[in-house]
Amino acid sequence: MKLPAMLTDRKTVVLGVAFAAAVLATLPLTYTKSANVLDAVAIIDITGSMNVRDGVPGQSTVTRLDRAKSAVIDLARTLPCGSRLGAGIFTERRSFLLFGLADSCLDYEPLRGSIEDMDWRMAWEGDSYVARGLYDAIGIADSLASNVIFLTDGHEAPPLPASGIPDFEGTPGKVKGLVVGVGGPEKMPIPKFDDDGREIGHYGPMDVPHVNRHGLPGKDMSSAAGWHPRNAPQGGDLVVGEEHLSAMRESYLKELAGRTGLAFVDLAQAGGLLKPLMAAGEKRTIETISKASIFPGTASLILFLVLLASPLLARWRAKGTPPA
Repeated sequence: MKLPAMLTDRKTVVLGVAFAAAVLATLPLTYTKSANVLDAVAIIDITGSMNVRDGVPGQSTVTRLDRAKSAVIDLARTLPCGSRLGAGIFTERRSFLLFGLADSCLDYEPLRGSIEDMDWRMAWEGDSYVARGLYDAIGIADSLASNVIFLTDGHEAPPLPASGIPDFEGTPGKVKGLVVGVGGPEKMPIPKFDDDGREIGHYGPMDVPHVNRHGLPGKDMSSAAGWHPRNAPQGGDLVVGEEHLSAMRESYLKELAGRTGLAFVDLAQAGGLLKPLMAAGEKRTIETISKASIFPGTASLILFLVLLASPLLARWRAKGTPPA
């Protein structure tokens, strides 16, 4: 049986297939695929040292706090859809959750706006017990079955007591995530503000404590200047150091990360939080429904382009020169 001539003509066949693919592209075709997403709570240090302007090299107006907020907003923008992000602030010795887990895609605009509005003026105390704040942030993330991101320069104010870093009472590694170091390695002056929030200079050596005499005295404290076993067990003379200056305390933050089972990231070197968070965080798998019409639609477009180009290619082959 001989087929009709139109069925043996290649152009007609290609045109028919392209038309059929175009029809398929109009149908509500879908397919299911698996995707790895994660949930995270970002806690941002808003204490005084985060106002130091070394957040971005060469940009003297960008504070550490600005850089931390930008990094979290960028993370919200780049997280895989289906991921959820919450955010809060740290000051004194507590971390405070401002809003819980929200879809990073569907709720991106309120996430962005809320993070942009974080400000150092939201602090309820001026102290900065970084280790306590990190432990509290881990507790918040644990209650939400989430990863944690703790962004800080690591500047303890007042400094750690002679007894050293407080013990972590949780289970290291139970909550996964990042300790993110913000700021540069060079000690910089800390901006000082008046009661109305106006910047009036920088903190000087006599404005801040340089030692912490709370708690039990450390080893060999009897050799400290002004030491007295009853009246001054941690020394009695005035100590002036460099606590009025601030740098990102990398070694200290690495120590905290090791004690809690988190990964340390230097924000200036990381180039973003997505990659290290995806590597260190606890992911979950979700099933997503995607439209399949793109596949027959693309095939139809390619076939129509082939049909349109075929006369030009034929002329090219006949003349041996490309068409003008």
